[in-house]
Amino acid sequence: MSDTLKTIHGVQVLICAPEGEKLRSEQNAVELIGETFQQGVEWIIVPVERLEDDFFQLKTRLAGHFIQKFVTYRRHLVILGDISGYIAQSRAFNDYVYETNRGNDVWFLPNMQALEDRLKRIQQG
Repeated sequence: MSDTLKTIHGVQVLICAPEGEKLRSEQNAVELIGETFQQGVEWIIVPVERLEDDFFQLKTRLAGHFIQKFVTYRRHLVILGDISGYIAQSRAFNDYVYETNRGNDVWFLPNMQALEDRLKRIQQG
């Protein structure tokens, strides 16, 4: 399976394939974002499987640096999949997920249905 472009509730998204190369660095974020400029993509969906365990440990700062690239280049990011194990291991990470999910730039969502629901609410104002 390869990355897929899709329109959900009028929003152009890139859904990264779960079995693709791991995203391990800020440079990987920049490369992924760069692929979307010509396609009008607003949201980039990254499955949990594409991220190293280090991403979910805030002390590594990988998540912060990775996400900052999306904010800098004005792209929205969704980390898609089950992160309950990471949340259970770290109150700080749990709080981070809670705070990011309150905004409209970065979301941690369990599945595509949750993404579709959130995008629908945004489009409805």
